[in-house]
Amino acid sequence: MKLGNDRGRAVLISGSVATDIANATKGAFGPSLASIYERWDDFLIAAKEIDTSGGRSVSPEGLGSPAPLPRQVFAIGLNYRSHAAETGIAIPTVPAAFTKFPASLSGPFDDIELSSETVDWEVELVVVIGRRADRVPVESAWEHVAGLSVGQDISDRTLQFAAAGQFSLGKSYRGYGPIGPWLVTPDEFDDPDDLEMSCSVNGTVVQSERTSDMVFSVPQLITELSEILPLLPGDVIFTGTPAGVGFVRQPSMFLAPGDVIESWIEGIGTIRNTCRAPGH
Repeated sequence: MKLGNDRGRAVLISGSVATDIANATKGAFGPSLASIYERWDDFLIAAKEIDTSGGRSVSPEGLGSPAPLPRQVFAIGLNYRSHAAETGIAIPTVPAAFTKFPASLSGPFDDIELSSETVDWEVELVVVIGRRADRVPVESAWEHVAGLSVGQDISDRTLQFAAAGQFSLGKSYRGYGPIGPWLVTPDEFDDPDDLEMSCSVNGTVVQSERTSDMVFSVPQLITELSEILPLLPGDVIFTGTPAGVGFVRQPSMFLAPGDVIESWIEGIGTIRNTCRAPGH
């Protein structure tokens, strides 16, 4: 099942057709995706009966973020072996967690206003929580996931590494968390722990990996995080980025106005973001 955000309303996506969930369920669910995540188990039952024949044609470019109102946003650093290797930093023994502040999140095709001349890309698999997760064992962690999406953890490297580390601020400028183009439920994947992913800048592939290279898998992240605090319906986890980021290149490579970033994950789709100068 694919869920989208069509101008603030939750829609069920089937091919190129979007069915308004609130209208299809006579107001029982929706209109927002946030309200659906709060009643995830009930919605899964009701979704089986939704008639999609009366939907309207929709383009991914017209959709907003499928995680529009998370209360908590978690992000994980150095969670790919390939990325740890390219930075020369030892693989962590516990998740290197920080937050992107919720107001930084944006839609799958929104522009990115660059904050400096040292802004970098990071394609990431994004997890959206459907069931409250509190001290969840690894074996049942996937049961708490509403679905998966494509994300970019856009990073201002100058601010990120300032003052002994400002990860959360350096990764939370306006628009620095595009997510989309929709949410795909875990049952749609043959193996949700092993998905191909890539990122290109102006048509040149800069990152290419499989999510099986993660140091901590999605279930492990949910277990580790939920041991510390509950994960709530609608919460977001940016699960880390593979090798190929710009700041470790020789010479370093950063984003400039006019650059186009395309991020893709197998079984989900593509998001595309155009960079623009500050204040434009």
